[in-house]
Order: sequence, then C-alpha cells, then structure tokens
Amino acid sequence: MIQSLNPATGQLLRSFEPLTPEGVEAKLALAAEAAQFFPAVRLDQRAFWMRRLSILLESEIDELAALITAEMGKTLASAHAEVAKCADTCRFYSERAAAMLAPEPLPSEGAQNPQQPERFVRYDPIGVVLAIMPWNFPFWQVFRFLAPALMAGNVGLLKHAPNVPQCALAIEALVRRAGFPRGTFQALLLETSQVEALIADPRIAALTLTGSEAAGRAVAAQAGWFLKKTVLELGGSDAFIVLPSAVAGDGPDHVLLDRIVAAAVQARCINNGQSCIAAKRFLIHESLYEEFARRFAAAMAALRVGDPTAPTTDLGPLATARIRDALLAQIDAAVAAGGRILTPPAAHSHGNFVRPVVIAGVPRTAAVCHEETFGPLALLFPITSLDDAIQLANDTPFGLGASCWTHDPAEQQRLAAELQCGGVFFNTPVASDPRLPFGGVKHSGYGRELSAAGMREFLNAKTVVVAGAQHALLPQPSLFDAAQPAEPPAAQPVPPPPPVPAPPPPVTPSLTDIAPSRPEPAQARTRTQLKPLDTGEFRLPPLVTRDPPPLKPHAVQLKPLDTGEYRLRPVDDAPSYDDEDDTTPTSGSILGLNR
Repeated sequence: MIQSLNPATGQLLRSFEPLTPEGVEAKLALAAEAAQFFPAVRLDQRAFWMRRLSILLESEIDELAALITAEMGKTLASAHAEVAKCADTCRFYSERAAAMLAPEPLPSEGAQNPQQPERFVRYDPIGVVLAIMPWNFPFWQVFRFLAPALMAGNVGLLKHAPNVPQCALAIEALVRRAGFPRGTFQALLLETSQVEALIADPRIAALTLTGSEAAGRAVAAQAGWFLKKTVLELGGSDAFIVLPSAVAGDGPDHVLLDRIVAAAVQARCINNGQSCIAAKRFLIHESLYEEFARRFAAAMAALRVGDPTAPTTDLGPLATARIRDALLAQIDAAVAAGGRILTPPAAHSHGNFVRPVVIAGVPRTAAVCHEETFGPLALLFPITSLDDAIQLANDTPFGLGASCWTHDPAEQQRLAAELQCGGVFFNTPVASDPRLPFGGVKHSGYGRELSAAGMREFLNAKTVVVAGAQHALLPQPSLFDAAQPAEPPAAQPVPPPPPVPAPPPPVTPSLTDIAPSRPEPAQARTRTQLKPLDTGEFRLPPLVTRDPPPLKPHAVQLKPLDTGEYRLRPVDDAPSYDDEDDTTPTSGSILGLNR
C-alpha cells in the first residue's frame, strides 16, 4: 500500500494500491509506442507544449504548492518558489532546446581541400528513460529531468518516492493537459520491490536517480549489469567556508559578517534542512570564529518552527518519522564525540518537528563529520588557513558543492581548482539553476542534470562523416547546412502578353433579375491559419463568406492528437474529452480565439 501522510499532523491523506504486473506492462507498452513516434514531432511543437506546461504551473501555483506542503511538509512559501522554478525551467528549455540539439560541426585538417570529408555530431534521443525521484523537492526534482528529456524527444517514466504519490499523479496530469501525447510521460505508483524488474525490462533505455548513496549503488549495479546508462545525484556534505577577506573593511557593527551569517542560516535550513546541496559543515577562519558562532547560533535559534501552512513559520516538520529519528541520533552522536550544543534542545514536543541545532567542538575524525545530515543540524569548525580549509572541505566521501566566502582572487582560484566537488559558489549559497550543470563527484554521484550538459546525458552523440566529393573543383552540398534552394536558371526573354479584349458595357439589372445568394455547400472548407501565441492560445483570422458581413469572432476547441496535429471544432459542438482514449480535461483544452 502506498500512503500519503501529512508530516505535520500525521493524518492519512490518501492511499493507493501499487500497480499490478499487468498495469506496469500496459504503461511500458504505451511508453515504448510513444518512443517510436515522439522523436519525429517537430521541435517547435514540443516547445509549444512546454510553454503551455509552464503556463499551467504558474496559473495553478497555489493549488500545487498546497499539495507539496501537505505531502512533505515544507513551508508554503518554499513550495510556491519550487513550482515557480519549475515553470521557469520549462520556459528555459522551450527557448533553448533548438540551440542545444543543433548539430555541431567538427574541425578537420585541410579545410580548403574540397576532397576533405565533412564531419559533424548530431544528438538523437535514446528512448524511454526511467526517473527514480526523491520526496524532498517533489516537483523540482522531476521537472529538471522532465523538461530537457521531453524537449529532446525522449519518453519519461517516473517512479516517485512512496510518500508523495499525489505529487507524481499531478505532474503526469499537467503534462497531458499541456498537450504532450499519451505515453510520453507517465507516473508509476510502485513499491520499491517492483523497481528491480522494471530496470531489467529491455524497453527501458536509461535511468536517472536522485536519492541516497545506498539507493544509487543498488540502481547503478543492476543497470550496469544490463549495460544501461545512468545518472546519479546522491548525497552531499557541503562545506561553507568563510575567510578573512570576506569581511575586510567591516566595521564594529559587523554588517558584512551579519550578511554572511544570514546566508549561512539560509544555506543550512533550506527546505527544512532537507537538501543535498544544503551547507552542513561550516569552516570559519579562527579570527572570525567566535563572533560568527555566537551570531549564527542566535540566528538559528530564532527561527520559528511550526505549522508549514502558517505565513510566519520558518521551518516545517521533517518529511517522515524515520528521517527525524536519524537526525536526532546524529545529534546524540556528535555530543557523545565531544561536541557542544550552542542552541536550545532539538527535540520538539510532537510530530516530526526538530528545532535547529548548532554544534561546535566535534573532533574532525568523528563519524558524524563524514556523514550527510538531513535536517537543521550545523557543525562548526575553526580553520587556521586556506590550506586548512581546503584539506577539511575535501575530508568527506561526498563532493557535491561548496559555498566559499572570500574576495581575494588568488584564494578564489585555488578554491575553484582544488575543492573536490561538482560546483563552487563564491559569496553566495550553493543553488541549482537550469542554466548551470548540476551534479557531483565521489560518493555524490556522476553525470549532470540541467543546462545543455544535462539534456545531452540521455542523447546519442552520433558522429557523421561525409566523404567522396565527385568533382574536386565543384562545391558539394553539405548535410550539415540547411538545404538551400537550387540556383535559378538564366532569365529567358518573356514574350509580350496578348492584348486584353475590352470588357462589355455594364448592364443594370432589375431587382427581379438578382437571384438570392446561395449558401456554401456543406462540404466546403475555409482554409485559414492559426497563429500560436506565447500565452498558449491561438489567434484566428476572421472567416469571410461570399456575402458580407464577415463572421463574428468565435471560439474553437483544439483537440491534441498523437500525431502532433490538432482537431478544430466550434466550442458549442466540442466533446468533453472524457472519452476513454483521451484523458485531457475540458478545462485545459478550451482556448479563446480572438481576432
């Protein structure tokens, strides 16, 4: 049984039966069928659907944010920001996919030699990609896979975390309502034990997983046995490094230091502290350590923990009781190793709530210093130099990101070159962005998400070489360049046109001689063009009959077909889209068309 529980109240929201083997087979068959025709759909058509998806996310942001908060406990403000980020990412890929997917010419020797072969790389979709996604960002984690995958022509299957099934189904419905054909993206409500058979299925071409180190090892091992490509985004134990140059010129009121402290609180407590790129270890130069520790502990203790739907709440509950218990155990382990708690006790009176905790003095060799802490727990360490900072930051099995605070260019160069992680952010917290490659090294995984690098993880980089020019002195057409029209033939003299006979004199008929205008036959069709707008609507030119006046502006309904075309009908005659072969709801399909 797959259950959706409210982590703030413990209330059971909904229960779902996992898919049966027959249900899984039906979903796989539909995905495999879609993988045959979807790559041939025009890129501008896919971009239009992706823009509509961004519009749906923005127009329904309140309902979607409430669903996220109810299922995993983040504050409503954080949930709103997550949905908005998904909409921005859909729009980003709708605008940039053409450039990312364009063939790339390869340089060759003797470019002036007409006999030199032409070389380029084209990027082709690989088919059905299985995405195994976590609960901490139930929309964002999915959309940063979904948007580039669908724009590239791949087909997606989503196995979401078992505690956010309603988010998974909502995402599938949004994709269909945006116009994407059936089978191009489906949510699979599965238990963990069902995933192994799914990975082995030959119709699955590749996998992407965001989750724990243990989950990544299990999925990578099985996918490797079947020689399937994987991208893994796993845990992190990011360092937050503060060096003296970051506060150079700071006055006695410590304005610059307070700004860094505020960023440190944000970096640790993003998403209730449940983020792989949240800062976990704070490495502060010894000249700043005491003042930073005092101000940081006070700011963490001042955060308001409570109802995630309340606008005044800073931190909601942790997503599950298991995550809460694991974090409390790590706090106990840090104290047992010699750490000192600088904030009030962590345990809350009820539910999955945990108050922020700052611990100083934990020995660098303690086991908890080498683990990922998923929740509002911060470990403080003094450092003596830049070398000490780099050595301690790299003393972890993880390598996802690092936030470094320094204005010294020489320090920035060394940190960027020597830190063992997937991203280094100077004077700002680590963050994901659709424009930037995202991923890690070491036990934080491999491969990249987002940007062109993320899109190309699941594309076949196909090398194309064209050789064999027939005539060395004649230019040969290129398969890489767009086809150009043939050279027009030389102009030939045109004979003068024959004289036009004079028209007959006009005759004024009587009223009885004028026959009433006859309506067009029923089978007649009026050809017109629908101009797509950025809003997701169409502009329809006026349809003019044989007799004036022109028809009034009218609304029509566009039914998306699996071929990428639309069926056009007046609204009054339109079906409700509740038939068995189409799940697109009427509310997502009626488009007002104006002149």
